[in-house]
Amino acid sequence: MPGRFDPVNLIEDQSADRVPELVPIRYARMSESPFRCYRGAPGVMAADLAATPVSGPRVQLCGDAHMLNSRLPASPERHLLFDINDFDETLPGPWEWDVKRLATSLVIAGRENGYTDRERARVVRAAVRCHREQMRRFAGMRDLDVWYARQDVDPLRAVGSGALRARGRRQVAAALAKARTRGSLQAKAAGASVLAAHVGAGGHATDGERVVAGQRLMQAASDIFLGWQRTQGLDGRERDFYVRQLRDWKGVAEPSLMVPPGKGKFGELCGATLARAQPRPGDRIALAAHLGRGAVLDWAVTRFAESYADQNERDHRALLDAAGTGRVRTARAA
Repeated sequence: MPGRFDPVNLIEDQSADRVPELVPIRYARMSESPFRCYRGAPGVMAADLAATPVSGPRVQLCGDAHMLNSRLPASPERHLLFDINDFDETLPGPWEWDVKRLATSLVIAGRENGYTDRERARVVRAAVRCHREQMRRFAGMRDLDVWYARQDVDPLRAVGSGALRARGRRQVAAALAKARTRGSLQAKAAGASVLAAHVGAGGHATDGERVVAGQRLMQAASDIFLGWQRTQGLDGRERDFYVRQLRDWKGVAEPSLMVPPGKGKFGELCGATLARAQPRPGDRIALAAHLGRGAVLDWAVTRFAESYADQNERDHRALLDAAGTGRVRTARAA
């Protein structure tokens, strides 16, 4: 689009605080496909969304609510849940940003699976409709009931039972079983959110605290080891970290194995989960009233998602061109 920023410049700016040896590996992964590029560049979309009109209430944003950031974490009581899982970019901001990022990820993944235009539209509309209807349901609930609402894994089992390819059904069953065997600790660096330049940095003393606070607000049941600290890194610089369990029963879906009905059901789960997370710290009644009862929003977000998927393909091509000319360096992991 005329006057738009250079996406490769923005990606490079956001790599400045990363471990230098890992940056070429990141670029190599982002170069693999438009979906990989999309997952690796939430700051590009944040910059684009910042130039669009804001239509309503602010909520706590995940900041990177693509479809694969809804996974299978465990509650402290050892129940396997379906929930948002990545909060590196979390900050308060316009409610529609997370919805648009989720919707666009469904379109991009659908294109890579060879879905038709109509099939992709059905998937996205299902996700947005479920988000809108769940928000209206939460608007009629008591505060504590909303706070304790959670999504268990039964609907995911239903997705696996009849809406995936045979290999996909086996993969869902294996993911659920494997998730229960995984558990180990991690200290992860917490940098500034890609949203901060557009919505403000928030009121937290450190970025580690920002990540932890956002996760506790949005997740139905947070990791009992979740915490933050500021400490000196190997390079002598002070850095913010947050601590979490790395594989605490976590499982993840594989979009390439989903046929359109399965992707639609998965999109509904993601939309419902986002609807549960958004009103916990926000005004769910105002947001539900803003979303309305009709399907106007569903169609509008679907059109946006298709358009932005086109933009993402152009950004992926720009990254490939930059790698081809040596402007950015790519390297495979050993």
